[in-house]
Amino acid sequence: MSGNASAISGSPQPGPKGVLLDATDVSKSVQGPEGRLDILSGVSLQVREGESFAIVGASGSGKTTLLGLLAGLDTPSSGHIALDGNSLERMDEEARADLRRRLVGFVFQSFHLLPALTAEENVMLPLDLEGRDDARGRAREALEAVELTARRRHYPAQLSGGEQQRVAIARAFVHSPRLLFADEPTGNLDQRTGQHVSDLLFALNHDHRTTLVLVTHDPRLAARCARQVTLDNGRVLVAPRASAAVAP
Repeated sequence: MSGNASAISGSPQPGPKGVLLDATDVSKSVQGPEGRLDILSGVSLQVREGESFAIVGASGSGKTTLLGLLAGLDTPSSGHIALDGNSLERMDEEARADLRRRLVGFVFQSFHLLPALTAEENVMLPLDLEGRDDARGRAREALEAVELTARRRHYPAQLSGGEQQRVAIARAFVHSPRLLFADEPTGNLDQRTGQHVSDLLFALNHDHRTTLVLVTHDPRLAARCARQVTLDNGRVLVAPRASAAVAP
């Protein structure tokens, strides 16, 4: 991180005990051809370390926009978001990217694998970018965890949709993130394969105590999470605050 980014980000400030992700009165608006468009309005939520948390709602309700804000991929028009005590709106993009690299993993609906790289090379990529000398060994361990050791030399086009998503999960977990964002991770999969992928996500959440924030329109998938919020036209219908009763 550059000296300028360090100055902007400042030192992390302690948040509520056990809370990894804290959003308060977050709103997001953009200017469109017909004037201002309000995408999110006054959203507040807390996610505790190690829990599973779902953001649900119909298409267009603001779920993916909210995920992007929580991950620091975008900044809110107003409100406050803290990730591990770091105030995201006070950080520049370089500082937010460094925080994501250290703390966060992503799984997307569309897999986002690089077609010219094998499964193993796709999983190695985040570690290669960090200059890690143990990238290949860690990638093989991650692929073994998702039961794809035998497919490690295959390219994405040679893998089924479910296998590609499992490679994406291995890539997300290879650097042991504390927080995993999953955006419609079973949306492009059939029911049986989707069940397998969701089982894997929750097993990794349980076994590694990785905090899971899941965006989905599937109520069955959301019901597997410890808590959930429902978005409707950019507003929260149900927003329980993090409770001390949730296991840390």
